[in-house]
Amino acid sequence: MEQRTLGRTGMKVSTLGFGAMNLGAWGQVDQPAADRLVGRALDAGITLFDTADIYSFGESEQLLGKALGTHREDIVLATKFRNTASDHSLAGGASRRYIRRAVEDSLRRLGTDRIDLYQVHRPDWDTDIEETLSALTDLQREGKIIDFGTSTFPAHTVVEAQWVAKDRGLARPATEQVSYSIFQRAVEADLFPIAQKHGLGILVWSPLANGWLAGKVTREKAANTPRTNLAQAEFDLSTPEAQRKLDIVDGLRDIADDLGITLPALALAFVKSHPAVSTVLIGPRTPKHLEQNLKAADITLDEATLDRIDELTQPGTDVAPQDRYEVPVPEVTDPRLRRR
Repeated sequence: MEQRTLGRTGMKVSTLGFGAMNLGAWGQVDQPAADRLVGRALDAGITLFDTADIYSFGESEQLLGKALGTHREDIVLATKFRNTASDHSLAGGASRRYIRRAVEDSLRRLGTDRIDLYQVHRPDWDTDIEETLSALTDLQREGKIIDFGTSTFPAHTVVEAQWVAKDRGLARPATEQVSYSIFQRAVEADLFPIAQKHGLGILVWSPLANGWLAGKVTREKAANTPRTNLAQAEFDLSTPEAQRKLDIVDGLRDIADDLGITLPALALAFVKSHPAVSTVLIGPRTPKHLEQNLKAADITLDEATLDRIDELTQPGTDVAPQDRYEVPVPEVTDPRLRRR
């Protein structure tokens, strides 16, 4: 499998990465099943494995660490912090206090002495970014993490983190993990140019648009995806946005048929074709899902095919803006701050 450099880190990662959100109770994947999935991913040449402490409330990290076993030194191991299942007032967030606790817990669950890429899972508007960067810089200097990055940060916050780090003499975030698909292309207009300017590696999640591009959503039936509980409104097929998505899917199926490939393979190949993208995370729950996704590893779309996709979805825009995974700033969500 093709290996790309992850931003300016110098680390090489496979163009398809293994997203471990389905390992554990959330995806109903136990240790033997996790061992099989991870083993097959390793055999296929996948070298980037990404999880988070919130996935199945820590179980994903445990299962992944055990499944990797003796292959730990052969891969780039990434995890995330910020969210927590605890209702304790001091739990969660991106404060120095919580980061110190979270990294030790993740190291223990993963069964490793270091994390190669430690990511802030979402912005923490209550914590100054300098506080977060300072704590992560210290962990890097101590060797507990190698590099760090962000996930689902608005473009302006990504820039702010770069400038604060430079101004304060701190290590800069090296990556951003973002939702990107044929349906969600607004990041092409803001985040991707910023990432390329600052040398950030891009990890993509939800390349199949929450299941829309997995081939299961049709006019005859509603979505059949284990994540519908997270996006039920998105699969209301009576909405104008959903009908437009179905029209686009019809056009994409025609393109895939002309190429002799599946719709999911086309969708994954499209995402990894963008020059800003370092790796595309696939989140298989079954061996069948994994095998289907792996087909995209050897597919390169030519300019004519990319032009046909551009005719269906406008570059730099989202098909349904409300689907974009973004954490709005408090000045937008809190009326008291909007009107002060």
